[in-house]
Amino acid sequence: MNCLQKVQEAKIVPVVRKANRSNILPIAQALFDGGIKAIEITAETPEVDMLIKEVRSNLNGLVVGAGTVLDAETARAVIMAGAQFIVSPTVNRDTVKMAKRYGVPCIIGALTPTEMVTAYESGADMVKVFPANIMGADYIKNILGPLPQIQIMATGGIDKENMLDYFHSGAKVVGIGSQLVQPAHLSTKEDFESLQELASQYVEKLVEANRTSLIESGFRK
Repeated sequence: MNCLQKVQEAKIVPVVRKANRSNILPIAQALFDGGIKAIEITAETPEVDMLIKEVRSNLNGLVVGAGTVLDAETARAVIMAGAQFIVSPTVNRDTVKMAKRYGVPCIIGALTPTEMVTAYESGADMVKVFPANIMGADYIKNILGPLPQIQIMATGGIDKENMLDYFHSGAKVVGIGSQLVQPAHLSTKEDFESLQELASQYVEKLVEANRTSLIESGFRK
């Protein structure tokens, strides 16, 4: 199974923004112990390369990507640090080209149908609809009518209460940001235990929906 397939199987991708070297590993461990299989560490985070290396070195079962990748130079830097997939909020052909050069899946942000087709034709492996909550889950369903070939990751304003709506509408993956992970508020053992519990709630909700055939099969805890 390649990295793109692993991300699609993971289905839930926490977006870890502005973590640091003291809490990144406990955050990743708590998410992993809660059943999460892939995470995205955003590239504007100081020392993001070191954070990616730290998680890759200590959690072999977790797929680690880099988010908020705005240009080819940043893409190369995080790939060299060990990022297994790239996520960008915008369409940047040079970023896609760099990811392709190194054989790393890229998920490129878009909102309008024109942007989505541009991302797809530029070589994006998936299209990140962002901010998804502005348009709503039905928007994804409507987009996939004329554009069924596009694999969608929905990100922005998604939580465990509305997450299934996006899967029902056809999203393959959801990115969950501050609704799940807030690094600035995570420092104690109790904090990380609470994060693990919250992660497990997201995963269990998805697993239960899968059991009752509300979304496509294939998710494994």
